[in-house]
Amino acid sequence: MRTRHARVLPDWLALYYERPIELTHGEGRYVWDADGNRYLDFFGGILTTMTAHALPEVTKAVAEQAGRILHTSTLYLSRPMVELAERIAALSGIPDARVFFTTSGTEATDTALLLATAHRRSNQVLAMRNSYHGRSFSAVGVTGNAAWSPTTLSPFQTLYVHGGVRTRGPYAHLDDAGYIAACVADLEDLLRQTGPVAALIAEPVQGVGGFTMPPDGLYAAFREVLDRHGILWISDEVQTGWGRTGEHFWGWQAHAASGPPDLLTFAKGIGNGMSVGGVVARAEVMNALPANSVSTFGGSPVTMAAGLANLTYLLEHDLQGNARRVGGVLLERLRAVTAGLDLVREVRGRGLMLGVELVRPGTDDPSPEAANLLLEAARQRGLLIGKGGQSGAALRIAPPMTLTIAEAEEGARLLGDALRAVRERMTKGG
Repeated sequence: MRTRHARVLPDWLALYYERPIELTHGEGRYVWDADGNRYLDFFGGILTTMTAHALPEVTKAVAEQAGRILHTSTLYLSRPMVELAERIAALSGIPDARVFFTTSGTEATDTALLLATAHRRSNQVLAMRNSYHGRSFSAVGVTGNAAWSPTTLSPFQTLYVHGGVRTRGPYAHLDDAGYIAACVADLEDLLRQTGPVAALIAEPVQGVGGFTMPPDGLYAAFREVLDRHGILWISDEVQTGWGRTGEHFWGWQAHAASGPPDLLTFAKGIGNGMSVGGVVARAEVMNALPANSVSTFGGSPVTMAAGLANLTYLLEHDLQGNARRVGGVLLERLRAVTAGLDLVREVRGRGLMLGVELVRPGTDDPSPEAANLLLEAARQRGLLIGKGGQSGAALRIAPPMTLTIAEAEEGARLLGDALRAVRERMTKGG
């Protein structure tokens, strides 16, 4: 399969593992590969299998809708699309909210940037250092992580702001209040040296960036500055939405003193594997486009049925509460199994969105080598995890939100075994 993959797909299409695996089926928090090996899934298809593999409520909704009609487009009224939009608008916290559905988080970023720049009549955008917002030309243009930005060309003039990485950079030594003050001063200085800016786009927890986050309240402090300049705030909730962080339903709520953002983007988990994304914005902003537009595949009846069933299950089973409880146990276990390992610089995150930053033993230098070895060692032990962060040296842990305590403990044990094996290998220079 790998040889066939290489013949017809791009060289830059990343594959995990020296011997890439083909996943054939899953159930709950487990998946199986083509060789029959079972894995505990701690990455969920990049945080997309949010609820569980083969969740009966979602598969039933998809099958029933597919049996009625697969596709119509936004040129026709769609009951599933309207019903899901109503629920998301009510949950968003944005007053007089309007919802536009896309097929991915990348397309949601495109749409949010289109809306903000049209509304503000400016192509200048603020973004966070170490950020990631998708793989399209416009999304790459506001991505602050060089490893995921393949071109310096951009439709935007993008200005990058401090604040997304709490424990590295020029302000890392400050306490939280001092850190926020320094980042705000940096933002104000930046705005004094530029023309009108359309929007700030920011992930409350940086996903590809390695699950880093600012102190709670940073974006509330930024919002005070943005409001004085009329600048919109776009909260990228593609990875943080739907209660994954445990403490909040949306990542922006950790900065709730500012109130809701002007726009928020969502995708990934809402479809539990189906291609669903979108933008929520207050009507004044959403309706700012001066031309007609449609979406051929955004809001398709089948994906909307999946989203409705998945959201209903998530709310009825309090998966946000489960993410808080089980995520707290998992964070505690991860810190316990990494204690004393000089390979691990930091264990961070909240809810079921946790990062482990790896360094060369005895240094503070990020170690992508260690992360690559760790992915392999974890897979060999039956655990799938992701990676990201600066230099690709952080492990990304984001299991489906139905994770049990027993599974959290199993995953932490497997990861601890893998970490010790990698530490021994790196020490011996093997």
